[in-house]
Amino acid sequence: MTKAERKVIVASSLGTVFEWYDFYLYGTLAAIIGRQFFSQFEPSTQAIFALLTFAAGFLVRPFGALVFGRLGDLVGRKYTFLLTILIMGVSTFAVGLLPSYDQIGVAAPILLVVLRMAQGLALGGEYGGAVVYVAEHAPRNRRGFYTAWIQTTATLGLLLSLAVIVTLRINMGEDAFQTSLPLFFGLEGGWRVPFLLSAVLLAISVYIRMQMHESPVFQKMKEEGTQSKAPLKEAFGTWKNGKIVLIALFGLVIGQAVVWYTGQFYALFFLQSILKVDLLTANVLIAWSLIIGTPGFLIFGSLSDRIGRKPVILAGCLLAALTYFPLFHALTSFANPTYASAIDNVQVQVVADPATCGSLFDPVGIRTFTQPCDIMRRTLSQQAYRYTQAPGAAGSPTQLVINGATTIPFTDAKTFAAALTPAMIAAGYPAADDAAKVKVDGFFAALGNWQAIKVIAVLAVMVIYVTIVYGPIAAALVEFFPTRIRYTAMSLPYHIGNGWFGGLLPATSFAIVASTGDIFAGLWYPVGFALLTVVIGAIFVREKRNASLVD
Repeated sequence: MTKAERKVIVASSLGTVFEWYDFYLYGTLAAIIGRQFFSQFEPSTQAIFALLTFAAGFLVRPFGALVFGRLGDLVGRKYTFLLTILIMGVSTFAVGLLPSYDQIGVAAPILLVVLRMAQGLALGGEYGGAVVYVAEHAPRNRRGFYTAWIQTTATLGLLLSLAVIVTLRINMGEDAFQTSLPLFFGLEGGWRVPFLLSAVLLAISVYIRMQMHESPVFQKMKEEGTQSKAPLKEAFGTWKNGKIVLIALFGLVIGQAVVWYTGQFYALFFLQSILKVDLLTANVLIAWSLIIGTPGFLIFGSLSDRIGRKPVILAGCLLAALTYFPLFHALTSFANPTYASAIDNVQVQVVADPATCGSLFDPVGIRTFTQPCDIMRRTLSQQAYRYTQAPGAAGSPTQLVINGATTIPFTDAKTFAAALTPAMIAAGYPAADDAAKVKVDGFFAALGNWQAIKVIAVLAVMVIYVTIVYGPIAAALVEFFPTRIRYTAMSLPYHIGNGWFGGLLPATSFAIVASTGDIFAGLWYPVGFALLTVVIGAIFVREKRNASLVD
């Protein structure tokens, strides 16, 4: 690797790390942000709205891909992703200054969603620009390895956000971090500090990117006057290129996306929301798994230079689909053994007239449930109690039966909720302060805790799956499309797959859990899409390893 090539990779990767840091701060702090900006709702609804606001940034990423992809193919790679990082940095800094719902009312969540959408638009243009820029500088036979450095940036950005948050939490104390630390302009809470620090990262990123030169492939095309005059029309208005976009989306990206978000985000939310592991411990455990797994991006990116992008990506999707259920069972057993024993041994049945039981699927958290059967099942799912349904006689009252002996009749929601927790604890479910749950007090304390090490090992396996599918994906997408429309065409399938199918995974999977009463049922979402990609990819994707990037 020459000095010039190292400079290209470092400059592109460092800026992208900072941009992912900005984007994922929200995801890491979603529980706290939910309480700050959706305090008018009950706690479970706060969590759903926080996840949906997180998802809003993903939903607009394809539109950012179209806007900035077109700009990148018209005016150049360098100036486009200089603009994207400015938008991302300013939006993230503004989140740290945003007053809470208690201070400005409904304007607070509205502004939060607007800023998240601005972040999503910026990221929709950032990733494609960085990947294309590096790929167009890379030697043909090392393209997978060179672009894999960009692939590390999402994980490194998440790791950086976790490191900042864990450090602040430990040094400030949990109460000061969440609510009580006074700042300025009447704002409180140390959680705002990581967002405000993004101003420093923004300044560094802009300085670095100002020193960069335009991609030689784009510069050559510009000098020859062979640029596309209408990148969007050329990329998506003809079946020749449109077909390639669809094959890339369903045959590579969707499977990669669900594996990525299961291993790095759903696992984190599962630890916190289902297994009731405290926020600090969950962040520390995920951080260690990322540290262990991150070199895999370079390993599998380099492997794809030797054996091809397609076999590596599809193998990762297949491995994940076949092992997610046992891995999450192991995660449950290691992280909260009392809870794991309870879901296996405590038999909980909702006995009701089937005609009174409807669907609980509610990924956007806006439905109101009035039937006793629905209220009872929703209360159970919100507290992560595993249950099954049993049909009662027509017109019979709804009741909960625990281990075939204890019966709790439904009178009203408040009375049922008050009676539920002590009855479930008596049956074998853990109390809130159960000592068997994994817990660490600091970053390095995890290494001296055997229970924490076992959890980290399971999480690290899932992160390695992420590196298998994500390490080669950038090179694969770049090689699919001609120079004239490369930025535009490769960005859209990437951001539809990762922004929509991946970004909506946490909220959708938890909605599946809530509607079924089975804490593992949400895994069918990533398993199904990973298998879909294996089938479509095996049939339709053509290997284009080491293809020329010059038309």
